[in-house]
Formats: sequence, C-alpha cells, structure tokens
Amino acid sequence: MSAANPIDGNRLPNREVGGVGGNGIVMLFVLLMSMVALGASVLALLAAPGPLKALAAVTLSLAVIFILTGFYSLQPNEAAAVTLFGQYKGTDRTTGLRWTWPWMGKKKISLRANNLISQQIKVNDLRGNPIEIAAQLVWRVTDSAQALFDVDDYRGFVTAQVEVAVRTIGARYPYDDFEHKEVTLRGDHERVSGELRTELIERLAVAGITVDECGFTHLAYAPEIAGAMLRRQQAAAVVAARETLVSGAVGMVEMALAQLSAKDVVVLDDERKAAMVSNLMVVLCGERDTQPVLNTGSLYN
Repeated sequence: MSAANPIDGNRLPNREVGGVGGNGIVMLFVLLMSMVALGASVLALLAAPGPLKALAAVTLSLAVIFILTGFYSLQPNEAAAVTLFGQYKGTDRTTGLRWTWPWMGKKKISLRANNLISQQIKVNDLRGNPIEIAAQLVWRVTDSAQALFDVDDYRGFVTAQVEVAVRTIGARYPYDDFEHKEVTLRGDHERVSGELRTELIERLAVAGITVDECGFTHLAYAPEIAGAMLRRQQAAAVVAARETLVSGAVGMVEMALAQLSAKDVVVLDDERKAAMVSNLMVVLCGERDTQPVLNTGSLYN
C-alpha cells in the first residue's frame, strides 16, 4: 500500500470553523442549581399559594427545559457541525459533555478512519486487454463542513470516486510487460498505488476527505482472455529459459575449447571442433539425460 503522506497542495481551502459549543459540565451545574431552586419554589407554592410563587415556579421550569435541550455529547474522533436556521456557524470537536443554545442545530459526523474495499470492476488496460481490478483504501473526514454541506452523501461520494479513480489508473498502464521495459500494474505495485492515492486525494478534496493509504486487492486478466494470456506467459518463460540455457552452454563450450588449446591436451582441426561443439551443445541443452559413448578407436576413423 502507498504511504500516508499528506498532499496539502491538492486540497481545497478549509471551510471548517471552530470555537462553537460550551462546557457542558458548567451548564450541568447550572441545571442542578435550577432544579434545586425549582423544587424549593414548588414546595413554597404548595405551602402558601401565591401568584409570585407560581410565576417563579413556571419561570424555573422553563429555565430547566431550556438548559436540558442544549446538551449534547461528543466521543473521541467525533465532531458536531452547528447551524443556525440552516446557516453554518462552526464545528465543535471537543469531546465530553457539551452545551449550546437550544435553537442551534447540531449534526454529528465521525472523524474516525474508514476502510473501503471496492467491488471488482472490468477495465481495459493501456493495450486494450480486459482486466479485473479492485482496490482497498483507508479514508477519513478532515473537514466536516465540506463533508456535510458540499456533497449530498459523502460516503456514497467516496464509493463512486474510488470506482472512477480505479478505472483511470487501470487504463493508464498495461497489465504486464513481457519485455520488462514499461511500468505495469502487476510489476510496479508501489508506484501505481501511489498514483491511485494521489488521484483519490484530488477527487475527494471537494468533500473534505483525505486518503491515508490505498492499494489493489484484486488484479487479474478477465476470464475470457486469462487462458490465452497464461499460455503466452508460459511460452515467454520457456523462451527466456532456453535463451539462458543456450547462452550458458555456448560459454562452457568456448571455455572447454580454449583450455584444450591452451594446455595442448589435444589438437583438433575445424571439422573435429565442429563435431565436439555439436556433441557438447546436445549434452548441455538436451532435456533428457545423455548416454555416454566410449570411443576406443581413433578420432579420425
């Protein structure tokens, strides 16, 4: 998977505003005091009814209801976007018991990391070969205002953009290169995953979302050409092995002839050298074990 290095240059300006919401513990203390005062007022009203005592009890009751409706709580890696009659006022990221004016709207959003594995999709690579590809990414919300108010459904937006980015990267490179001269999807996983992450960050910036890491979970030829491509790979492997084998055999024959000549072990004319080279090549390049033949006569008979 690609490393999680922030790419701030591709991000849109941050819309999120902080500094909203109040300390809920303080307001909880105020609520308790109001409830105590309300209880005392009710007892006094029952003991000696009167209009002023009744007005005080009603006022304290409304104050308790007013305070109660302003409470909300935030867990770690959770935020609340605060609005006033549809107008965004700010985001509260402070965890614990919080309080704001009851007429302020509050919409919570998770800031935790999310894992997404895309469905397998069929794409034509750079050479037009159909391949199946799927990706996995870890993403999280960095700007709650953009995620909530700039796109309709930020989770669905992530899913859609992942599919588009995977198609874009899949069509940019060939699946494989038998000559090992090009960047390929199969052979350059780290580089391709890095480009996929860059592509996703650019696409998801409008929603205030960043990608921590991503990579491919499935990468293969489509079933309709998988058999043909497998035979092609096997043929290429056989040819490469044969090339290596012949190159090594030629080197060994050259070394044998050079050492025989240097040490004057035997003097061979061109015809005998050709016969020796032919025999050695058969022995070194043959797929089956060779049976030795002892020559008890002359080389020239």
